[in-house]
Formats: sequence, structure tokens, C-alpha cells
Amino acid sequence: MATKEKLSNHILIKNKRASFDFEFIETFTAGIVLTGTEIKSIRLGKASLVDTYCIVEKGEVWVKNMYIAEYFYGTYNNHSARRDRKLLLGKKEIRNIESAAKNSGFTIVPTKLFINDKGLAKIVIAIAKGKKEYDKRQSLKERDDKREMSRAFMK
Repeated sequence: MATKEKLSNHILIKNKRASFDFEFIETFTAGIVLTGTEIKSIRLGKASLVDTYCIVEKGEVWVKNMYIAEYFYGTYNNHSARRDRKLLLGKKEIRNIESAAKNSGFTIVPTKLFINDKGLAKIVIAIAKGKKEYDKRQSLKERDDKREMSRAFMK
């Protein structure tokens, strides 16, 4: 029997590239429909959000191109690594996301994948707007400035 301490092993997988390429407007936390071997791979930290995006089809939000490694001990029941996965959101949230995605320049980007306190896999998605090249340079400059300030503070 799994205890609370065992379930809260704090798996957190981030899409670091998304925060560099996009400016987040609004974020949502959604559940994911997974198979048995997929959740086991996520609990081992064998997942990636690189080159992942979301779409809205027929009133449902889907995450595309999300990599979850095949479970090592899985047999013929193992999952395919890059299949489309349905996200679980409320109707109002889906309408909000769909209307934002229809606007030019906006996209839906997964930012974090984690296991909550109950042991369920959750994904944080953001309505995002692409950054221009000068915005990216500004982000790099701010990051370097923060790093320099923390180094100066530590001395």
C-alpha cells in the first residue's frame, strides 16, 4: 500500500524552451488521460515536453508530440512514446483556450508536467504569444543580471 510520503515524490518536468520562446498570457492546470505504463514512466521522470504543443478539436484539448518513454518492464501492453493525449479541463476553460488559440499570434504551450499530492499526473498549459528576437535578448540580459546579483550577494 502506498503512503502519502511515497506518493509525493515531487516529479516536475519543465519545458524550459517555452519560457524563452513565448510570453505566457494565462495558465491552466489540466489532468491527462494516460495508460498504466505511461504513468509509471512519468513517475520515473522519463518524459519530455520539448517540441510539444496543444490543439483544440471538437471541444476537447489534446497535447501533441509529448514524449513519454516506454516503460522498461512493460510487455505487449506498453504504449507508443509520442501518441496524442487528451487533457481534462472544464468547459469554460476549454472555451477560453479555444477563443485565444483562434487569435493570430497566440498558441497553447505545455509548460510543466508534475505528479500532484494524490499521485495524479497534471500538466500546466499556457496561452502564449511568441517573442520577437529583441525580446529574447532582453530575457537573456535579465537572467544574466539576476545571476550577477546573486553572485554579488553571496560574497
